[in-house]
Amino acid sequence: MEIIITKRLIEEYAEYLRMEEKSKNTIDKYVRDIKALYAFIGEKPVSKELALDYKEHLLEANYAVSSINSIIASMNSFFIFIGLEHIKIKVIKEQKQIFCSEEKELTKSEYTRLVNAAAQNGNKRLSLIIETICCTGIRVSELKFITVEAVQKGEAVVCCKGKRRSVFIVKDLRKKLLQYAKGQSIKTGQIFITRSGKPVSRTNIWRDMKKLCQDAKVDSKKVFPHNLRHLFARVFYGIEKDIAKLADILGHSSINTTRIYIISTGSEHRQRMENMRLVI
Repeated sequence: MEIIITKRLIEEYAEYLRMEEKSKNTIDKYVRDIKALYAFIGEKPVSKELALDYKEHLLEANYAVSSINSIIASMNSFFIFIGLEHIKIKVIKEQKQIFCSEEKELTKSEYTRLVNAAAQNGNKRLSLIIETICCTGIRVSELKFITVEAVQKGEAVVCCKGKRRSVFIVKDLRKKLLQYAKGQSIKTGQIFITRSGKPVSRTNIWRDMKKLCQDAKVDSKKVFPHNLRHLFARVFYGIEKDIAKLADILGHSSINTTRIYIISTGSEHRQRMENMRLVI
């Protein structure tokens, strides 16, 4: 059976993903990957040979292995959808990292400087958004569940990727959020909204965080919302040492995903090895 990718077929695939109850971000990502595959193979029938050629193309273009494997996941999902499961291709095997690059991970002191820089620049909303993500470990897309009612209760019920979980809001953060809501005359519903009452977009949050880098003296490569979630995970695990509990808090289906969040930095790993004192 020969199948040629068309714009119509990609639209049908997007609808299939919606029926599978995939999140909007997942759907957008998968569709974007298949459009790139379409641009590569053109009007030729889909085949394993072309899929492998595309994989080789990504390698030659120096894509990160993790990025290539993510694209392969999209492709294999698409192949299942079009009834060509037999042409699925294998991901690239990669040795697990035992420590992460210090150039990428946000430290607690850098996080503090970002919060203070936002407040000093008069952007109280951004300052609180940064604190809320880092204090709760939620995704930036889950800020919509931080409502006046949830804060008053001290617990937000988050629905994401077909799962529901409770997120606790600590006392000091509750106090700050309620003071902010009162100052903005927000009596009900979402707290992080624009002047027109719409939810603050992730793009604007990302952009505004990048603007803080110079004033906060933090490398811009470290500054994006998801890194705040990583910091929450590392601090929590440093105290609790309970990866299963952390996975539940973060809303991860697999502990393997959680492990990525808690990899120590190179200097921490080096210090632990020094502390072993095995040199005679």
